[in-house]
Amino acid sequence: MTKIFCLDKIARVGTDLFGEQYDIGGTYEEATGILVRSSSLHNREFPKGLLGIARAGAGVNNIPLEKAALEGIVVFNTPGANANGVKELVLCGMLIAARDVIGGIKWIQSISDNSNIAVDVEKGKKAFAGHELKGKKLGVIGLGAIGAEVANAAASLGMKVLGYDPYISVNSAWRLSRKIIHVEDIQSIFTECDYITLHVPLTEQNKGLINKTSLESMKTGVVILNFSRDLLVDDDDMAEALLHEKVKKYVTDFPNPKSAKMKGCIAIPHLGASTEESEDNCAVMAVEQLKDYIENGNIRNSVNYPACDMGECRTVSRIGIMHRNIPNMISQITSTVAGQQINISDMTNKSRDKFAYTILDLESKAQEKLAESLQEIEGVLKVRIIK
Repeated sequence: MTKIFCLDKIARVGTDLFGEQYDIGGTYEEATGILVRSSSLHNREFPKGLLGIARAGAGVNNIPLEKAALEGIVVFNTPGANANGVKELVLCGMLIAARDVIGGIKWIQSISDNSNIAVDVEKGKKAFAGHELKGKKLGVIGLGAIGAEVANAAASLGMKVLGYDPYISVNSAWRLSRKIIHVEDIQSIFTECDYITLHVPLTEQNKGLINKTSLESMKTGVVILNFSRDLLVDDDDMAEALLHEKVKKYVTDFPNPKSAKMKGCIAIPHLGASTEESEDNCAVMAVEQLKDYIENGNIRNSVNYPACDMGECRTVSRIGIMHRNIPNMISQITSTVAGQQINISDMTNKSRDKFAYTILDLESKAQEKLAESLQEIEGVLKVRIIK
């Protein structure tokens, strides 16, 4: 029986998709597959029989990706499953930055015992007046599943939307409204926009993307929203910009000891994907991807191995080989199979950066002897007889 271990609570609408051949009550050490949300795997050794880790969410900072890849373990995420939930909170963030709703509510609470509250409200409400989003210019940095939805929604509210993404996929481009202006220079976002929202993964290249230099080039009174990753913004530089009112408001979904105390910062307790619908969508997507890999060897939405899909195996046997992306691997693999008098009926090979994945459908039953021979090839990381 295939053992699945949940490091965090995963919605039952997802885990119920596992059939009778799966056991989701086992231990971590026995796991063939792991489901995770926010728990960290950085200080854990991977189980010997682990094949895949599915993150019920988009970010994978809590998983050591290269370590997993070197052990032939596929890491999945669920891009787009929580996009609507995050999009709605980003819109909420823009609205509460434009209109001092929070300040107004706090004021009402402070005068709640006043019998003349209705009269005082009419006199005092001007202190909380704001502006409308319609006609303002929004810059969206990153046009993936969430960024594209934010851009489209903002355009439908009457905002002029500029989008920047040098790595935009064809699918994301198709999802964008014709109203979105695609810019090729991020500096256009910094210099032109009234609102700037971040929707990019955290990498070494974009760490501190919002910093003293980029802030200086922005409009005075700009509003910055970060519902992507904490470290995309330099906290010290942001605090300084808020103090001198270069930035009107900083809305972040990632409170930390610095941002929680910043003047002008609206810190939300990481609620972007915290909706029942998002959690359900992420759970279903994570389970379906993990199951498809375990049962058929197919890879969808991996962050450390290439996408590779051969559907269900219709031949006698299927074998999967995780290996380094180096020359002469395919010829060594096929010659090893041929050397055991086995015919290959179909195959595919895909690569991603330093790692690659090969699936072979065979006309004869794959034996452990073949798997052992393939494992001996220099550069091969893991060999699995799938069928």
